[in-house]
Amino acid sequence: MTTLAQANHIIAGALAQSKTSNYAPMAVAVVDAAGQIKAFAREDGATALRFDIALGKASAAIGMGVNSRALAERTKTVPVFLSAIASVSSLPFIPQTGAVLIKDTAGKTIGAVGASGGTGDEDEAICMAGVVAAGLAHA
Repeated sequence: MTTLAQANHIIAGALAQSKTSNYAPMAVAVVDAAGQIKAFAREDGATALRFDIALGKASAAIGMGVNSRALAERTKTVPVFLSAIASVSSLPFIPQTGAVLIKDTAGKTIGAVGASGGTGDEDEAICMAGVVAAGLAHA
């Protein structure tokens, strides 16, 4: 299970990477293995929907057990299936690049982190950086 301290460390690392890379204002959401939000931050200047998008990406990743880049690829071949999941899920579900799974040192999935504010590649990059900054692994 992702701890609050880990979640906050991931967010700090992600936002530091965003600042270093000169990205637009970001939002970052960390969910635990059950898809429940552990921590969230929205930088000054990030638009209103950034929270919803970051959370939707993280929830989709943990819910399907893969990073959101893989989900974005699946939308090309099974868009109706993923749309159906989004319509029935009790969690927000956005299958677009910008979220990664969080794994502990034993390789067990303990949560996911999603970001929104830049391109999908930028969002994903800061998520990865945040996970690494917290001493964890991502998938």
